[in-house]
Amino acid sequence: MGLRFIFMLTRNDRTVDDAQQQLRTALDLGVRHIGFKDIGLPLAQLKALNLAIKAGGATSYLEVVSLDRESEIASARAAVEIGVDVLLGGRRVDDVLPVLAGTAIEYCPFPGRIVGHPSVLEGTIEEIVASATFLASREGVHGLDLLAYRSREDVPALMRAVCSAVSKPVYIAGSIDNAERIEAVKEAGAAGFTIGTAALDGRYAGAAPDVPGQLGAIIRDVAALNNHLSSLHKKSLKHSFAELTDIRSPRISGRINGMQIKLAKLEGDLAWSFDKAGDKLFFVHKGRLCVRFRDRQEIVEEGEFIVVPRGVEHYPAALDDCCEVMLLEPAGPRLRGPPG
Repeated sequence: MGLRFIFMLTRNDRTVDDAQQQLRTALDLGVRHIGFKDIGLPLAQLKALNLAIKAGGATSYLEVVSLDRESEIASARAAVEIGVDVLLGGRRVDDVLPVLAGTAIEYCPFPGRIVGHPSVLEGTIEEIVASATFLASREGVHGLDLLAYRSREDVPALMRAVCSAVSKPVYIAGSIDNAERIEAVKEAGAAGFTIGTAALDGRYAGAAPDVPGQLGAIIRDVAALNNHLSSLHKKSLKHSFAELTDIRSPRISGRINGMQIKLAKLEGDLAWSFDKAGDKLFFVHKGRLCVRFRDRQEIVEEGEFIVVPRGVEHYPAALDDCCEVMLLEPAGPRLRGPPG
């Protein structure tokens, strides 16, 4: 699984008033992990927000910011009532787990000591790792929500230490506002990270200040780290065939899923043969191609294609002076046979 970007519809640990509008922007850009806090909007609006997130095909997250026991229990109950997919944050595992029992909600509490609002992570790396190890050992805890960038410790070292100490997913939160920090999250071995205020306030470095520009840059940077960017560009068949001078000598122009895309200029008859390796497709870009089989012949006109199944004898012939054909066939050595 690649690094997961969770867009939080929050500013300074509160769900923003225009969360529905920002949600539409995020969904249009393809964000598929979206969260909010349990404060900032009334429960009814949070329910509607959660429904909209799921209707958009995204996973929903509620992050708890409660500091006292009763508030945290109330937040866990709200998560159940709202129906979120993942509950992030909180510290009182013994109080929250009974509330979540019997639900499908995944629970990722905060390791370490969380104080203040907005929340700050206190404690040494050793103390935070000890807390993380204990929490991850609990049945019903699916992962951890680490406020790494709100710690006074060496943040990369803290993330590496926690991710190395536990086998469950670790999500990094707090003040991530540039590609370098996201890369550090990835290198530490974390499963994902959250960004809220930075994107909503236009603080993500190197991106346009509006929310679409901010989210687009974050998505691009995450895709690059996950090796999900394509280095391939479109090709013109017209120009590719114009560069092809050899007759009857196919040139490999591309590859896809173990298949080779070949371009060939054909003149006259070829010969009876069959391919042992797999099926083959002939697409006629220019001219006309006659493909003879033992029981019939097919005239393939410009813009048409024909598939020749593996092992079937066939006899291609160009009907015009020169026929431009694109072939799609298995990569590797040609396993051809003469007529039997």
